[in-house]
Amino acid sequence: MAENSAQITSRKKIFGLHPNVFFLGLTSLLNDFSSEMIFTLLPLFLTNILGASTVIVGLIGGISGSADALFRISSGWFSDKIGNRKYLAVGGYALSAIAKPFMYLASSWGIVTGIRFADRMGKGIRNAPRDALLADSLGKNERGKGFGLQRTMDTTGAVLGLAATALIVYLIQGNDRVLELSTFHWMVIVGTIPGILGTLVILFLVHEARKPKENRAGSQSSVKTGGGFSTQFKIYLVILGIFTLGNTSDFFVILRAQNLGNSVIYVALMLVLFNLVYAFASTPAGIISDKLGRRGLIIIGWLIYALVYLGFAIAGAPWHIWVLFAAYGIYYGMVEGVSRAFVADLVPVEKRGTAYGWYYGVLSIALLPASLIAGWMWEAISPAATFYFGAALALIAAMGILFLVREARERKTV
Repeated sequence: MAENSAQITSRKKIFGLHPNVFFLGLTSLLNDFSSEMIFTLLPLFLTNILGASTVIVGLIGGISGSADALFRISSGWFSDKIGNRKYLAVGGYALSAIAKPFMYLASSWGIVTGIRFADRMGKGIRNAPRDALLADSLGKNERGKGFGLQRTMDTTGAVLGLAATALIVYLIQGNDRVLELSTFHWMVIVGTIPGILGTLVILFLVHEARKPKENRAGSQSSVKTGGGFSTQFKIYLVILGIFTLGNTSDFFVILRAQNLGNSVIYVALMLVLFNLVYAFASTPAGIISDKLGRRGLIIIGWLIYALVYLGFAIAGAPWHIWVLFAAYGIYYGMVEGVSRAFVADLVPVEKRGTAYGWYYGVLSIALLPASLIAGWMWEAISPAATFYFGAALALIAAMGILFLVREARERKTV
């Protein structure tokens, strides 16, 4: 029966990959469509409509990104323990889909924080099991391509969501610089629908994958005696934490665009450009990483990030932001999928869920102080200071990867 099932799966490959990859990508596409419509312009909702300060914006960005850390770590570990990834991922997507419509009723930054926390809790529950399920559905020589395709589809959802957002802004308030409440309400109404559809896709079309047989001899660099995590993986997590301390919530990138005189619709269109570049870059970057290695792409991507943040610091005209958003998309496309594939290279199969939990946990924990520091620097020093700080830490992290982390040997096994 298992062999027959494997043969059916082989005949039904989509884009040359296990069908789980496509349907997980479709789930991400629909969920990101929803999230981009409801949450991307949240900093403008907070500042333009609720009158919140940038310190509050940083607090909400940090809490929403960090408070789910425990769920990310525990859900990954639990998926390893029970041997099931799918239903934890389904539960996470369902929780986010339920939380989002309540943004229609939000009337204070405290309520916004609670709703955003629930949404991010859902993300914390689903991300590690989902990525472990994705890795389980891929051979080691196609991980970069698989994670890249998933990121491409995810980001395509962002493009569609932001395009719909721009259309709603144009139809309701034209070229106004300040976001209006009625505009935001329509974003919530329209954005709720794809979030529900995405949950249904993963529930009915994604199936638990049989874990691939790995060449243990080729995995010796990533597994300690006794089945723990390697020193290389731990060093990678530490460096990732350093990078994330300067990788503030993208709320500040959006505020910087408005700070330099761009209207709401232009900000939305800039985000469309960012996500288009991100989508087009993700799959090629993943394929290149399968052939040439992942570490080099991560280093180059972080150096691009440092230059982009330096650009945000010194930008002086509205049109500068268009160029920077495009370059920002290149960074995301090069790094996001590749860094997650790199995690699978560094850890044993039976600990992938736990590893992705720690990966996302480090990102989440570091985001709270990063966003608080960014908000404080924005108000106490200048908007530029926020981005100078991020550029400096990205450069330090890139040097750390270069000198302290080796390419996983598992990738080179046959």
